Amino acid sequence: MRLEEVEVPAPGPGQVLVRVAAAGVNYADLRQREGTYLTATQVPTTLGFEAAGTVEALGPGVTEPGLGTRVVAPAQGAYADYALAYAAASVPLPDGLDFRRATALYVQGLTAYQILRMSARLQPGESVLVHAAAGGVGSLAVQLARLMGAGAVIGTASTAEKRALARRLGADVAIDYTDDTWVERVKEATDGQGVDIVLEMVGGRIARQGLECLKPFSGRMVVYGSATGEPIEFNGRQLMDRNVGVVGYWLAPLLRFPDRIATDARELVQYVADGKLEIVVGESFPLAQAAEAHRAMAERRTSGKVVLLP
Repeated sequence: MRLEEVEVPAPGPGQVLVRVAAAGVNYADLRQREGTYLTATQVPTTLGFEAAGTVEALGPGVTEPGLGTRVVAPAQGAYADYALAYAAASVPLPDGLDFRRATALYVQGLTAYQILRMSARLQPGESVLVHAAAGGVGSLAVQLARLMGAGAVIGTASTAEKRALARRLGADVAIDYTDDTWVERVKEATDGQGVDIVLEMVGGRIARQGLECLKPFSGRMVVYGSATGEPIEFNGRQLMDRNVGVVGYWLAPLLRFPDRIATDARELVQYVADGKLEIVVGESFPLAQAAEAHRAMAERRTSGKVVLLP
């Protein structure tokens, strides 16, 4: 990756031009850079899926959000001073929500929200296991599970500091998933029953072990990533033996329905405005140091939201 001067893009029909004040960094960006994302990476490209900033120009037919409105939006090519976003998906920000924290609400916030609400269909009283519970998605998923009425919330993280953060955010138990006994720890925390829901984004061996953590007859795992890059391999017998299920989640196809995702994003913004949802911003990097931001995330040196500041 390198920093270059390019022309400011012009918004098309239904689009707005956002002057980027903060761009979010996500694991999907790392995969896109590597060429291992779910869709092919066409190069050269400008990375980034989400931005918070100010509306600078309106495309044909657009009246809202108006010029000068502070927004957060799914913006392709957000690692830049300016990025284009669909007007219908650009959500105005309340005065108390700064741009750095706002970047967490689209890719990571919507992922956490929709996994629990739509994919896992979390019911009040159910137990949830959240991997990478101190990360961008995980730190929000722990809190949202509580807000949605979960019973026990169990978080996993690789360091003592990250596990302490997970507990502060609402996890009843925080477990080191690099410990070979982590599955037994999950079962101990649930009186031997296992959890109703596993949010899986690690991949490889950890994903396979996650099936062992599911409660028979009601357990379901939502796969939404593979941070290790290792393949996730299941067979039908593993699911049949315990009467459990696995479902996948990917935000990108839902971005074709901006009105729908904007509704969920507005609810997240309201949670923050009401003080019910804490956004943990980890490190911020200058745009010119985007490569270092990727290295820090790949090496698990970050917690919460990683942000680029143009």
